[in-house]
This record gives sequence, C-alpha cells and structure tokens, in this order.
Amino acid sequence: MENDLERLIEEKSEKKESGDELTCAKAFEIVELLGVSPELVGETADTMEIRLTRCSLGLFGFQPEKRRVEPDPDFSPELQEAIEASLVNGRLPCVEAWRIASELEIPKPDVANACEALDIKINECQLGAF
Repeated sequence: MENDLERLIEEKSEKKESGDELTCAKAFEIVELLGVSPELVGETADTMEIRLTRCSLGLFGFQPEKRRVEPDPDFSPELQEAIEASLVNGRLPCVEAWRIASELEIPKPDVANACEALDIKINECQLGAF
C-alpha cells in the first residue's frame, strides 16, 4: 500500500522550479483511488518533500498571492446557519467546510469566502497543511 501511495503521489505531483508540488485536488484523487485517509496522503507527501498547493478552499498554495479567499458578505442565510452550526471552538474544520459545500451544492471557496466575511477561521486541514 505504501509503495502504491508514494507512486501515485509521484505521478500526480508537478515539477516546479521551487520543488515538487501536489495540488489538494490531486491529493484527494489519491485518497479516492486508494481508499486511504487524507492525512496519510499529506504526511506521505511531506515525507517525500512534496509541497501541497492549491487548497480547494482557496486558503493556501497559489502564486503569487498565496491565497484566494476574499470576504464575501453576499451569502445565503442557509450558508451562515450551516457554518455556525458546524463550528468547533469558534473555528470551522476543513472537513466541515467541504461537507457544507457538498450539502448546499456550492463551490468550496464560497464557504471559505463566507467564513472570511464572518471572521471565522477554517482549521484542521484534512491533508495536515494547517
């Protein structure tokens, strides 16, 4: 299993001047293909010195601005209610942000943008990046 995981990470990573990179989306492709946890994929990529990039929520890994989250006060009451109901110690876990996006059938960055407008931090990256 470990060899399959490392092989897939190597296949799906991109060679950049700054080193090898694996996007969040490609990391989750590996999660689905192998049926392993996102955390294991993130830890393995880290061990292989492959940097995680292009967070699906827009929180990290973009160039040159690093993040794509913008406060967007124009969100639905349903989104605010779902976010507030999912807070853990005043923060929204990444896995909950993904769940909310799926349930409300909206893009993941929309959840992050609403959180930014509400001054709510997203934490506990499923891949372990933050």
